[in-house]
Amino acid sequence: MQRLLHLASQSRTPATDRWLGGLLAFNAGAINAGGFLVVGRYTSHMTGFASMLADNLVLGNLALVLGALGALLAFTGGAAATALLVNWARQHRLRSEYALPLLGEAVLLLVFGLIGATLNRQTPFAVPLTVLVLAFTMGLQNALVSKISSSQIRTTHMTGVITDLGIELGKLVYINRQDSPLATRVLANRAKLRLFAGLLGAFVAGGLVGAAGFKQAGFIWVLPLALLLLGLSLPPLVADLRSPRQ
Repeated sequence: MQRLLHLASQSRTPATDRWLGGLLAFNAGAINAGGFLVVGRYTSHMTGFASMLADNLVLGNLALVLGALGALLAFTGGAAATALLVNWARQHRLRSEYALPLLGEAVLLLVFGLIGATLNRQTPFAVPLTVLVLAFTMGLQNALVSKISSSQIRTTHMTGVITDLGIELGKLVYINRQDSPLATRVLANRAKLRLFAGLLGAFVAGGLVGAAGFKQAGFIWVLPLALLLLGLSLPPLVADLRSPRQ
């Protein structure tokens, strides 16, 4: 419990980064899979939207071009919002530089869960507002983890994680010659193996839970996820309220 209370704190260790990365990967998997059941789009990664934009520019399908462009802009806006919040907090010497984006994500998920059904109206980007809200939220989260881990941990998409996992697995099964010098031997980084496998497992587990939850309960299922993020963000925020500047 004590570790959970400090996952969003300003003081970072590899262990807290791994724990926070795992929880946020679970969160992204749940939103990605569950959100697909609700809005018919995967919103945690932008590769598909970028391809959709290019394909439909060639095909002349303006509606799909606008939809892909809207999702890309929303995700980018979320990432930019994280940069603004983190740098603003640093300028004001606040402890909550990482907690503020988590709080923003929690609020957006609460809004999505409470009034998601009414957000299904079309936007000028030819997609429901729900898609833009979820894309913005995932951009917010992805940028936060990138800043915390110096881009070593990814939580909203698994392409890079699976690639890195495959590289380490290749090193693990590589057979070194017995007479090869130790400095030239190919050795797997077992800590990275555990990290990447854990992130992938958390994302898949989140996808299972999210799909089942959204199927049974609909939009309201994001409330537990929002409350988890809110709980993670509160300790640094409370510390700043008691003593604003370090």
